[in-house]
Amino acid sequence: MKKICFIALLFLSAFALPPKKTKVWLIGDSTMSIKDVRTYPETGWGMPFQYFFDSTIAVDDRAKNGRSTGTFLSEGLWQPVVDNMNEGDYVFVQFGHNDEVETKKSYTTKEQFVANLVRYVNESKAKKAIPILITPVARRKFDAAGHVQGTHDVYSQLVRDVAKTLNVPLIDLDAKGQALYQQLGPETSKYLFNYLQPGEHPNYPEGKADDTHFSELGARKIAEMVLAELRTLKLPLAEHIYQPRKK
Repeated sequence: MKKICFIALLFLSAFALPPKKTKVWLIGDSTMSIKDVRTYPETGWGMPFQYFFDSTIAVDDRAKNGRSTGTFLSEGLWQPVVDNMNEGDYVFVQFGHNDEVETKKSYTTKEQFVANLVRYVNESKAKKAIPILITPVARRKFDAAGHVQGTHDVYSQLVRDVAKTLNVPLIDLDAKGQALYQQLGPETSKYLFNYLQPGEHPNYPEGKADDTHFSELGARKIAEMVLAELRTLKLPLAEHIYQPRKK
């Protein structure tokens, strides 16, 4: 009888469901999003980010090109995230690039931008998920003297203010990005962005000079910056950053 029970347990264990993974949701704009092949080597930092975690974590990058806090809501991109969110998940929220441009349809007033961020945070918390607010990642801009210039000053500060008011973790990719670009300087920092000479890449036969969107190298550097901030914040997610096996 004991032998039969043991065999039955082995049989059932073979069909047991795998342990549920913690999901990391990424919502934001083109600097974070998964890119179409026709835009390579342009790369969103969410693309390499997914490969830095162990097998217990699943990264779901829902960021979309051109979206703001407002259009991500109005186009119905947020609701599926909320519907599928589970307790213990993480929600990385990074907007601002498109919210702040008054000539774009995605423009969001400062007051509405704050209200939208609050909504993302509160609805995540209601599902017992962990929201993390991220300032819009810095663009590459230098003055004539070679000093890096901020381009998101107002909207980045709004993100910082909301994070402080609601007591949620903040990753300041505007300040951190500017510091990195300054360290590299006006010329070397171009390697982090989608800068191409005419004829260098078939997707951009006339070349490209883009100070907003990242190259593969730049996306990886920003992803590594986010990982470092997770460790600094001492979030439990940091414990699942992939560690190579010791020989």
